[in-house]
Amino acid sequence: MSTCFRHFEKKRLCLNMPFASNDPIHKENRIGAWTPMRHPVFRMLWIAILFVNIASWMQDVGAGWLMTSLAPTPAMVSLVQAATSTPFFLLAIPAGALADIVDRRRFLIATQIWLACCAGALGFLTLTGLTSSILLLVFTFCLGVGLAMMMPAWGAVIPELVPREELQSAVALNSIAINIARSVGPAIAGIIVAAAGSGAVFLTNAAFYAIVTFLTIRWKRNVVQSELPSEHLISAIKAGLRYARHSEALIAVMIRGACFFVFASASWALMPLIVRQELKRGPDVYGLMLGCIGVGAICGAILMPRLIRLVSRDTIIRCASVVYGVGMLALAASDMVISACCAMLAIGISWMMTASALMTAAQITLPGWVRARGLAFFWIVFTGGMAGGSVIWGQVAGLLNIQLALVIASACLFIGIGVSWRFYVGLNDKADLTPLSHDWAGPVPRDIEMHEGPIMITIEYQVRPEDTDAFIDVMHRLGEIRQRNGGYMWELFNDINRPGIMIEFYLIESMVEMLRQRERMTVADREVRDEARAYHNGSTPPKVTRLLSAISHRKIF
Repeated sequence: MSTCFRHFEKKRLCLNMPFASNDPIHKENRIGAWTPMRHPVFRMLWIAILFVNIASWMQDVGAGWLMTSLAPTPAMVSLVQAATSTPFFLLAIPAGALADIVDRRRFLIATQIWLACCAGALGFLTLTGLTSSILLLVFTFCLGVGLAMMMPAWGAVIPELVPREELQSAVALNSIAINIARSVGPAIAGIIVAAAGSGAVFLTNAAFYAIVTFLTIRWKRNVVQSELPSEHLISAIKAGLRYARHSEALIAVMIRGACFFVFASASWALMPLIVRQELKRGPDVYGLMLGCIGVGAICGAILMPRLIRLVSRDTIIRCASVVYGVGMLALAASDMVISACCAMLAIGISWMMTASALMTAAQITLPGWVRARGLAFFWIVFTGGMAGGSVIWGQVAGLLNIQLALVIASACLFIGIGVSWRFYVGLNDKADLTPLSHDWAGPVPRDIEMHEGPIMITIEYQVRPEDTDAFIDVMHRLGEIRQRNGGYMWELFNDINRPGIMIEFYLIESMVEMLRQRERMTVADREVRDEARAYHNGSTPPKVTRLLSAISHRKIF
């Protein structure tokens, strides 16, 4: 019976069934696509995100064009893109950890200053004729480092700027900024390159990053200070990995994202070849098709707040993925510009809906203490899926042809929908992730150093025989919470000599990590804990024992 109840609860959460009138879902009836713009700080930082993305696209065009004159070989030109994307795989997780353990505003300011200095130095060297192919790759890599460090932090601050019920619209607006930049950035770069060369593009980028730095400095962020010592980078990375491993909702988002981005990347990777080889057209048509994607993205952003009130986020992702696959099939069959543009319009709409729904699901499922680290995993799936997929579909198109590559990618996308069907991204849509740092259930010994450990925690419950199965189901959920918040080696035992006595057991690597685990507990976590304690049938509360290792103080992951 308990298993059936849990299954019903999961389906109810994912289907967005109605709740009381004060539920955030009902508040969304008053929220439109542009509602987050009424918040001055979000509006200001949205402009900053737009400038960052325009500068990024301008950098790609300027660096690629400059490399064609410094070392005009396919291998060297392709290395420009590799130098930009490689830092995302190398640094996304450390960047997310840093963004969680330091002040995010200062972190963003530092990354923008780094980007402005790198772009300015590259522009100066290029205008003075001192840039070589190797130097260009080095500076491109340095700019990629800055972007890789920045992206998890940017994503993590969005929930701080708007109410929870406006988060979907805020993420969609950020996607609009990216698509506007995708259309505008290359065009601006092309005009500047034609008029003054790539060096002027790099200096313009430096000016854009300086503007973004100024806008970020104006943001007066309210920081909640912890009384505990700051996490070290390595332990923060470990905590992020542990959280991702034990978060069912985040795993679902990453699997859904991988099943979409790897196959959806085919249309992006093959678009230039479609324009040049299939449509026999030039850069003007290429720009037109990019514009169609941008228009579709805006349409998708406008539709999202209305759709999310009618159907679940999972349904939106599935339907939009189907539309995307159909759009790729239509693109494969297109032999005229107008039909190709219509296909790209549908692709733009479905791309916006799927990407923003996945990003919002990732935002909602992550509490504040680990948000940037969790988003770093999402960015790895996104950039890895796009980069890896582009290579795969480029090779397939080379071995077969462009049309067959698009058809195969579309078929794989449909298969991916079925494979990922049971992974619900809406599990935490109703969860209250407000932290409960005050909810400490015991005194802190004064004679124990913060770094000492490991610490073993046992909690003794007395459970009626008829409640055993239901209690175990709840404890599985509680065990996942314990482990993603800092515990390891979690287990639930029956006492052989005392029927009805069940003992929860887990380890924490140090005293400070035990305190952090309490600080990381949210309202939703406490609800699961209280549900487990409700099955306790003793005359006194469950007995909690905390034991410090007397032999080894090693930190264990």
